[in-house]
Amino acid sequence: MPSSITSIFPDNTHTPLILDGGMGRELHRMGAPFRQPEWSALSLMERPDLVQQAHENFLKAGAQVITSNSYAVVPFHIGEERFTTQGEALARLSGHLGRQAIAAQANEGTRARPLLAGSLPPTGGSYRPDLFTPHRAEAILTPLISGLAPSVDLWLAETQGSIAELQTAHRLIRQNTDDTRPFWGSFTLDDSDPAALIHQHAPVCLRSGERLEEAVKAALRLKLEALLFNCSDPRIMEMALRTARNVLKTHGDASSPLQLGVYANGFAHNHHEDEGQGANESITPLDGTLTPQHYGEFAQRWHEAGANIIGGCCGIGPEHITALADRFSSPY
Repeated sequence: MPSSITSIFPDNTHTPLILDGGMGRELHRMGAPFRQPEWSALSLMERPDLVQQAHENFLKAGAQVITSNSYAVVPFHIGEERFTTQGEALARLSGHLGRQAIAAQANEGTRARPLLAGSLPPTGGSYRPDLFTPHRAEAILTPLISGLAPSVDLWLAETQGSIAELQTAHRLIRQNTDDTRPFWGSFTLDDSDPAALIHQHAPVCLRSGERLEEAVKAALRLKLEALLFNCSDPRIMEMALRTARNVLKTHGDASSPLQLGVYANGFAHNHHEDEGQGANESITPLDGTLTPQHYGEFAQRWHEAGANIIGGCCGIGPEHITALADRFSSPY
């Protein structure tokens, strides 16, 4: 298993690493068992074969890294009792299915072995940094880490709404000194008023309200291999990248550079207005104008702004990943 981002992607300056897209929406599109509150965890329990197929769909589209379907394996989605009795086993199954999908794709002669990222989700539900406590998070993440550890190539703490969330996930991984796999962190950003960010130059913030500059400094202190921004409006990602790059110019380590990445969501721009906390209560409507071509145009600007890792989150399907893979054709 790789121990640094350079061993994953040696030439990451000129060609971005391509991630997969949104697992939950792909399962929904496929007709897999799917509802709130279980979300994508329901298919783990009832149709694991479709989870593997969804992974394979993204691999065939050109993803070089897929993410374990462990995002919804938390009490918020599957309930306290089920998590206590099945959480670790479901996480282990999600890792196994990812490995199976990679093995199946390897048998079809892919040029480079794809990698599996172990998803460490927000423990209080998406967009709810207010529900985070370190003790509670540790009780949830510990069995997920145990279940995923045999299978994953790298760790991805994703949709983190606060600095403290990311710090806790990182501590739990790094307290095992034998685990030298790359650790990537990904923050979800406050996209409630994109116009203020785009036109009024308001500061980019996490959903906790913390300034992005402080979050990037925290990532540097943790010595992350990569910092990404996900599950937020694609229109604000370029500003986030430019903010991060400005911090890296002043505080970064040239000998061990922090790589940057983006995987935005495809939610309708006004989804906040009708759905309260949005990502948790219902199946959020998608932006029908975000075609693969349109998403690829965003991605081109992200790459020019410094993103070396690019994929998609909720609502970004295999067709979008195909467009990314075609746009950023791999050199190997």
